[in-house]
Amino acid sequence: MERIKDEEKDEYIDFLMRQIRLADAYWFLGVEKSWGLPAAVKVNEEVWETIGAKTAREIKRRFSVPEKGLDGFVRAQMYYPWTRISGHVLTREGDKVIITVPSCLPQVARIKSGLGEFPCKDMHLKEFCAFAKEIDDTIEVKCVYAPPDAHPQTCFCRWEFTIRKKNNL
Repeated sequence: MERIKDEEKDEYIDFLMRQIRLADAYWFLGVEKSWGLPAAVKVNEEVWETIGAKTAREIKRRFSVPEKGLDGFVRAQMYYPWTRISGHVLTREGDKVIITVPSCLPQVARIKSGLGEFPCKDMHLKEFCAFAKEIDDTIEVKCVYAPPDAHPQTCFCRWEFTIRKKNNL
């Protein structure tokens, strides 16, 4: 990195992010071609659950994110490479955090190439649950919609994150 000019570093980071996204996409397509969509989806779910947990742990350690709750979750998501790669839009609405993905590049590419959307809902549910649990095990994850669900043309998926209410028993 020391040989890259300061004014090129953001462009280089974007380049690296694109390469990561392409490696993920071609890996998935390769598994799908060799063993079918159900196998690719199953393996993808296992991989992303692991990535969610391990990356959250590393973010907490590497970037000193001690906060719990939704504040810790939002701060950790800012360091999560897939937030940038996937174009996650994070918003805070009262006692919940919303993640939306207006344009999902893998889904758009699949649609353009005639493959259609792939069912990513369970994969992202496992990823987000594993990530959130590493930040604070009281964070609950709810999928509002994600493929294979019907969704607006302006947004592929929407997720809500809240803090589990304590039982007053």
